[in-house]
Formats: sequence, C-alpha cells, structure tokens
Amino acid sequence: MTTTGVNAGGRLDRLPIAGFHYRIFALIGAGLFVDGFEIFLAGSILGALVQSGWSDLEHNARFISATFVGMLIGAWLAGVAGDRFGRKFAYQANLLIFGLSALAATLAPSMNWLIAARFVMGLGLGAEIVVGYVVLSEFIPPQQRGRWGAALATCTNGALFVATLVGWAVIPHLGWRWMFALCGIGAMIVWFLRRSLPESPRWLETQGRSTDAEAVLASIEQEVGKGKPLPTPAYQPAPVQPDVRFTRLFSRALLARTIVGCLILIGLNTAVYGFIAWIPTFFVKQGINLSSSLGYTMLMTLGSPFGTLAGMWIGEKIDRKPSLIVLSLIAAGLGLIYPVFINPTAFVVIGFLLVFTVAVMLALAWGLYIPELFPTELRMRGSGICNTAGRLMSIVTPFIVVELFTRFGVTGVVSVVAGLLVLQAIAVAVLGIETRKRPLEELRPEAMDSGASRAQPRGNLQPSAGGISAGGE
Repeated sequence: MTTTGVNAGGRLDRLPIAGFHYRIFALIGAGLFVDGFEIFLAGSILGALVQSGWSDLEHNARFISATFVGMLIGAWLAGVAGDRFGRKFAYQANLLIFGLSALAATLAPSMNWLIAARFVMGLGLGAEIVVGYVVLSEFIPPQQRGRWGAALATCTNGALFVATLVGWAVIPHLGWRWMFALCGIGAMIVWFLRRSLPESPRWLETQGRSTDAEAVLASIEQEVGKGKPLPTPAYQPAPVQPDVRFTRLFSRALLARTIVGCLILIGLNTAVYGFIAWIPTFFVKQGINLSSSLGYTMLMTLGSPFGTLAGMWIGEKIDRKPSLIVLSLIAAGLGLIYPVFINPTAFVVIGFLLVFTVAVMLALAWGLYIPELFPTELRMRGSGICNTAGRLMSIVTPFIVVELFTRFGVTGVVSVVAGLLVLQAIAVAVLGIETRKRPLEELRPEAMDSGASRAQPRGNLQPSAGGISAGGE
C-alpha cells in the first residue's frame, strides 16, 4: 500500500461551497429525479393496466420483479464499473441505458414485451442510484455532507409524488405510454448535459493516477477560488489501492458495515416496493375506481418530498445511528396500525405519515449513510452490493405481496414490512458506526481502529497544500 501527495480528500473538504458544488448537485440530482420518476411510475401504470384488462396481478408481479432483476444486475455492474473504470463512465452509461429503453417501452405491443423492456430499464435504474449518491459524497465537504446528501435524496424521493401526480393527470386522458416517453426524453437530456461532470479526484488518487487527480483538483480549485487564497487543507491522503478485490467487503474490517448496509436496504426496499408502490393496485382491488385510487395515492405520497426535506435537517443536526433506529421503529408502528383504519381520511393521513417516515430514512440511508460506510476504492462496490441485497429482496417481494394480500389482505403485507423494519433498527444499533460530519478518509476502518485519522503516512511524503509533493508519483 502506498500513498500519494495529491491529498484529494483534504483539498476537496476545505473548499467553501460554491457554484461548482451546485452544478454537480444539479446534474446528479436531475439524473436521480428521472431515475426515481421512472421507478415510481410503476404504481400508477400497473393500476391502470389492471383496470383496462391489459394486465393482471400475476403479470404485474412479473413486471415489478423484472424491474428489480434488472436493478440488481445494474447495481452490481455499476459498483464494479465505477470502481474499475471511474465514476464518470458509470453515471453516463446507466443514463443511456434506461433512457433508450424507456423510449422503447412506449412501443410495447403486449405486457410480455413491456416486461422485457422494463428489465433493460432496470439495469440503468439500479446503476443510477448507486452512482449518484457516491459521486456527490466524494465532492461535498463533511460539514455540509448531511444537508447535501439528503437534498439529493429529495430529488429521488420527491419523484414519488411527482410521478403519482403526473400519472393522475396523464394516464386517464393520454394513456400510460406517455409516462415512459417523458422518462426517456428526460433521461437523454440529462445524459447530454452531464458530459461536463469531472471525474472524482478521490477515485483517481486511489488508482494512483496522480497527474489526472491533480489536473481535476486544480481546475476545481480555480473555479471555486476565483483567484482568491483558499484555506490550508488538512492532510488526509488516501492509499493507492487500484486492484482491491470486492471480497474485502467481507473481511473482518468491513463485514459489519456490509451487513448493516444490506439489511438497511432490504428493509427500505421492501417498505417502498412491497407496500407503497402497490397502493393504487390495492385500492383498485378493493373496489375503488382508478381516479379516486390515484388521487388518494397522490395525497399519501406527498409525504415523500416533505420527508426528504426533513431528512436535510436531521442529517445535518442529528447523528445517523439514533436517527435510523428511531425512524425504523416509528415506520414499523405506522405500518401495523395502517390497516386498522377504514375511514378514507384516516388511512390517507396514516399513509402520509408512513411515506414521510420512510422518505426520511431513504434520505439518511441512501443519500448519506451507505456511501459513508465504505473506503473510496470500494465505495461503489460496497454501495452496489448493499443495493444488490435490497434488489434481491425486491425481486421476490411482489410474489410475496400477492400471496399475503390474497390470504390476509393489507394487514399481512404491512406486518411483514414492519418486521423487516424492526430488524433494520436492531442491525443499525448493534453493527452500525457513526459517520456524521466526519471526513471520508477518517471513516476508513484502519483510521477508526487506530484513532489516528490524520496521522502522517509512512514514507517520505510531507503535507502539501496543493499538488504532488516530494516523494509522490
């Protein structure tokens, strides 16, 4: 293991928030919004397909499972590609995949064709979620990472309400194909605009590409500083580890982090795709007409943008571990009492609160906690394997939901979701680490174990406020 004198982490973390950061956020957030819109449109579309006779519960389950099989593979491939070929390659490839396949879905002649197109969409959808949060975490200073990461989650989870609203306005009048068309066009626009995003200097440093890292850092510093002196950076270089195997995620140093990350995303994926995404279909099967079903769902999912906005404050002010534990237990309790109410106003209010709570957790977990758990050279694969675990559960969830709903109604569905949320809370309490406002380099297992996150590395490197010092590459 060697170190470079680039000091990418220290130099990025000392930068004041400037237009550069807003540009990075806007382009990543736009991609995640389109990604979220395309994921969440399934609930409205599937309810319409059932009512029109174009599909049934069994085919709907296959549609959802095909989505998650694609997302599972996409999440894993994004992790491998992002750590091997770079963040920029990964985030552009996935947008192209799900943008083109969404446009192809508008021409689907049958449900089976639509299911096949949805699988390809899933490849890009799963990749975007992994890449987006990781890339932002590597550019934003630790003191602001909570607010910005949760704000990015607002782009993703706010798409739940927007997708439901647009579905309510578009599907009854223009049909479901227009939903896919909107996604495809939006994805291709963002793909074109994101060509200007830089590669992550943190990743370049771990790959030993010191010259490239220095060039990117110099450009960022020039844009942010505008000729004015910048603060002296703390010295926190990352080791050069270009060929780390993914099996290190299961080593003694990282196994607990991998387990807790997987369990969090298993719980949250089940809550979102095992209950929230099925709400319009549940309403239709219970005799509520499509327009009313989409209207009720729209009101409930309004909790999503409010939840992620609340996550911005919580992520900045409250530690990650207690936040995730308490929110998991609250969501489990709301899920268990949801079926008790039969009054439309009551179940819309309880549903709103449940969606709100899950959205806060999504902001904290997906937007912040999961990327923070892993070192730079494994961050994409670590996030990818956690997302893969969540997607594995999501693949079987639709069939479990159909069986539970058929046998036990909504009560059976929410009971299973609540149980997984309680398990999630226990995992965070027992295995989780605290990451709030700590530099990513300080969260490396060896740094936490030694208690010397800012210690000088071995060798003849000396701290440098700028580029490569004596002894670097």
